[in-house]
Amino acid sequence: MPTLRDIMTPNPVTVDPQATLQEVATLMLEQDIGAVLVMENDRPTGIITDRDIVVRAVAYGHDSGTPVTDYTTGDVFTLDANTSVEDAADEMGRQQVRRIPVTENGKVVGIVSLGDLAVRANSDADEEALKGVSVPSENHNS
Repeated sequence: MPTLRDIMTPNPVTVDPQATLQEVATLMLEQDIGAVLVMENDRPTGIITDRDIVVRAVAYGHDSGTPVTDYTTGDVFTLDANTSVEDAADEMGRQQVRRIPVTENGKVVGIVSLGDLAVRANSDADEEALKGVSVPSENHNS
């Protein structure tokens, strides 16, 4: 049974809380990614996605020099690298998140997206997660 370690993207791109929207957007462009973890003292304190930047900042005409923490989704939910893909999919559905940082011994070692479940896992796990993520919620972690 595959675990998150088997499908995660290792070494996710991270920034500190003082990073600006422009710095994060530039990283996303350079790395061809859609999400960046905000880390403080080796702990994920937030996550920001390309959609967060567009919907929460650009749409309102906010300055690109604004600190990223003004637009991050806080209370980052993480899972251990040894979590099964099926359990992760269930949890993503329950938490209604599309990306989850993966930890090992309390340190972030990777990130898994709903797309990773769909592309890399040989199971119906992505379908179960998608069902949960597709349910409207007030908690948005794109």
